[in-house]
Amino acid sequence: MLQGEMWDAEVAQSYDSPGTGMFAPEVLGPTVDRLVELAGGGRALEFAIGTGRVAVPLAERGIPVSGIELSEPMIGQLRTKVDEAAIPVVVGDMATARAPGEFQLVYLVYNTISNLLTQAEQVACFRNAARHLAPGGRFVVELWVPEVRKLPPGQQAVVWESATAGGYIGLDTYDVLRQQVVSHHFHFDAGAGREARLFRSPHRYIWPSELDLMAELAGMTLESRHADWTGEEFTAESRSHVSVYRTADVL
Repeated sequence: MLQGEMWDAEVAQSYDSPGTGMFAPEVLGPTVDRLVELAGGGRALEFAIGTGRVAVPLAERGIPVSGIELSEPMIGQLRTKVDEAAIPVVVGDMATARAPGEFQLVYLVYNTISNLLTQAEQVACFRNAARHLAPGGRFVVELWVPEVRKLPPGQQAVVWESATAGGYIGLDTYDVLRQQVVSHHFHFDAGAGREARLFRSPHRYIWPSELDLMAELAGMTLESRHADWTGEEFTAESRSHVSVYRTADVL
């Protein structure tokens, strides 16, 4: 399934979960705080802006925010919160689409760069970020660390969340030869119902060192890497990272 087909009207309408999950204050608050700091009062551009989970509170903090988004239904949900004048959005692929103007910050959160399913597309995404950035500007990527160490011989799946009391199971199936993974999200209704809703999304997983090389190809260097938005140290046991890349002060 193509990415534009996957993020359809049904998914867009059920995407937001105010106050819980990735919309929980303890998740969203540090994300916005760090992006405000990195923007330094300048303009920010979000690749794959979606329904505005991050962009809307970032704009409310006084940062001028624009976006690029492939899914028109997701943009439709964003428009229930803010209009085009508040947060302008270009419809297109984050690897190629161009937003008007120059930005101090480009950011790509919640593993979204992995939605690009080839290495070439991911490299193009870095180059597109660099094209949008002012000298000394920053590109921020939030991404999970592939959990292939948990795969014993012959096993292809890793359960990364099992909250049966809350009616949710998340697991990933890996194709380590092609560096592909499919995330499976099972949602169970409360009560004794036998049926579950399943949402699947394909990804190309990326190692941190591979990201650094992509940045170098785009003329950027790694400025910092932490395990999360609060600045926790990134270690071999970290399950995710927030990496900040910077362009040269003079292009």
